[in-house]
Amino acid sequence: MPTILSLETSTPVCSCVLSRDGEVLFNKENFDGQSHSTLLGVFVEETMAYVRQNKMTLDAIAVSSGPGSYTGLRIGVSEAKGLAYGLGIKLIAISTPLVMASMVKDKVMPDALLCPMIDARRMEVYATFFDTSLRLIKETTADIVDENSYLDILDKQPVIFFGDGAEKCQTVITHPHARFLVGVHPLASGMVALAEKAFSEKNFVDVAYFEPCYLKEYVAVVGKNKVLQIP
Repeated sequence: MPTILSLETSTPVCSCVLSRDGEVLFNKENFDGQSHSTLLGVFVEETMAYVRQNKMTLDAIAVSSGPGSYTGLRIGVSEAKGLAYGLGIKLIAISTPLVMASMVKDKVMPDALLCPMIDARRMEVYATFFDTSLRLIKETTADIVDENSYLDILDKQPVIFFGDGAEKCQTVITHPHARFLVGVHPLASGMVALAEKAFSEKNFVDVAYFEPCYLKEYVAVVGKNKVLQIP
């Protein structure tokens, strides 16, 4: 089985994991906020030191492809592309909602739908629906959540909402079929099985042309103090 370095930077959590044969060999995580620009390089450097010390060879780089934070995604994808190009190895892209769904699918009732929600500012979220087999039920959309959101789905079966976007929706989505899991963040450790599956299926992306899924057009905002604000 391949040795894969996975990176996840789509939300305020920054993580990096080295895996082989489904086993996590080296793992770095930080939950302190948007410091990916300084942390990710350090995490990768420490991981590559482990690779060299153990005389290992990387077979691929996997990166969480969004949607999520524009800045976080740019940092993660740029790092992944640079490593893949420099080492001459394959690049794997895995959607962030799929990573999140894979992390909770074995913790919920089998008849429920999974809805990872990624915060998109104010009451907007990036929402995706899967069943517990990770089959895509509803494509990712940018939704402004109110009390009528997702009623067509909630009327039919239980839905498990989770992610940093879901936490702000608990007082708004009050349907009896709505359930919430707290403290769920997309992590590189949750990418291990997905990355190995992609590698075995030769599901790679082009290192030169791959771009993350931003879902919405990025808009830079100039605040009242005339200083460019980057979300």
